[in-house]
Amino acid sequence: MELNALCVHAHFYQPPREDPLSGLIPDEVGAEPYRNWNERIHAECYRPNALLGNFEKISFNIGPTLFGWMEHHDKETYDLIIAQERKNYLTHGVGNGMAQAYNHIILPLAKKQDKITQIKWGIADFKHRFGHKPMGMWLPETAVDLETLSILADNQIKFTLLAPWQIQSTEKLEKDQAYLIALPGNRDPMIVFLYERNLSTAVSFRPETTRNAEFFIDQCLIPSFVSSKTTSDRMTLIASDGELYGHHRSFRDKFLAHILNGALKQRNVQITYPGLWLQTHQPQKFIKLNENTSWSCHHGIVRWMGECGCTPGASWKAPLRYSLEKLAEEIDQEYISYMKQYTDDVWKIRNDYIDVFLGKRSLKDHLQDHITQTLSPDQITCIGMILAAQYERQRVFTSCGWFFDNFHRIEPQNNIAYAAQSVWLTKQVTGADLKTKAIALLKNVRDPKTGLRGDTVFMEKYLRSENFSEDKVSYFNPSSNFSS
Repeated sequence: MELNALCVHAHFYQPPREDPLSGLIPDEVGAEPYRNWNERIHAECYRPNALLGNFEKISFNIGPTLFGWMEHHDKETYDLIIAQERKNYLTHGVGNGMAQAYNHIILPLAKKQDKITQIKWGIADFKHRFGHKPMGMWLPETAVDLETLSILADNQIKFTLLAPWQIQSTEKLEKDQAYLIALPGNRDPMIVFLYERNLSTAVSFRPETTRNAEFFIDQCLIPSFVSSKTTSDRMTLIASDGELYGHHRSFRDKFLAHILNGALKQRNVQITYPGLWLQTHQPQKFIKLNENTSWSCHHGIVRWMGECGCTPGASWKAPLRYSLEKLAEEIDQEYISYMKQYTDDVWKIRNDYIDVFLGKRSLKDHLQDHITQTLSPDQITCIGMILAAQYERQRVFTSCGWFFDNFHRIEPQNNIAYAAQSVWLTKQVTGADLKTKAIALLKNVRDPKTGLRGDTVFMEKYLRSENFSEDKVSYFNPSSNFSS
């Protein structure tokens, strides 16, 4: 008898809300009675699902920046989530958590070196928190190209999840099987799981579908198994925004718990997750990738580089992308020129810098591993600041800055704030004043509804960096924050 299995994947992520200078989240209108949206969503979703034990029985990823906030805001919930994932790892040898590219940037739009950094940082963050290597990685917005998959493979990532329209096929593929994508060079192929479109859409966007767990199982899920033409074991994958379960839809945390805690067993349906499934079900069939696609925009990845049908009238997006890309090139050139006096591998020292930011080691120890010469305290401080500038430079391309219609939202303004900080930090170390270049580029970014311009936002954020009080300079000096 063929096995029917269900995997629910939940993608947990929030845009970074911290003020880029103070590191604090300001009070946010609409989040009442909580101070900000992180706190409200945490109370409505992350904590209830952890208390119900749902994280043990689903496949999930949590954005590293969100999980870092949770560690300090609610350590009890943070520990619960880790313990639930860890239980699976100790029982089965593979956990149900997936890593995520660190700053939630759209990887196909990134330079190769930034892809490498984002993937390495995401893996390092996962290992630091969960205590084992990730087997799979969630790609932000599932945006994908072959180069990204190749870098995943180079870093021992075995699988990822994609939408069914992200692959090319001349035949109808069953969505309840895993597939292989050939990669260039001598790399092993990448395993991809395609989520079931109809069920995932219904769960995500049709509230009536998830009002009653018994109805969902009998009227939606079981018929999908019956209609499948697969003659072997099959796994139906439902992928959704994790915040659906309790925040976007009230009581859906309990809906999920009811499905996971016995209701499926009564229908002879097994609960599984990708890593566990692969232990006994290795894919055999190859498919081709439909590059530069995503799960949240049917216009490929246009949403994060310009105006598309999902965000009509967002004429500010293309100049913002162009401006920040050009500015990033200038920042990188200053970084390379400065760091060449200390190391021949300026990118490895950046890639490994995540351990300093996570507090796993001091900046001094980090630099001793990468630089052979003896460094003075001032040199350590300067290298720390230019590495911090690179950290801010990575945050510049956080996808949320381009997701919505309006430029006057906090997300695109935060991306510019990260750029302003990176420019300011770079100047402190190298003396290069990139402010004039940034202003000239960003003046072309204009909100058609409010008239707000990118150069105005940049100057406001840059002046804050210049005027930031000396007693908080350690924010720009990781050697102060992470010294042993």
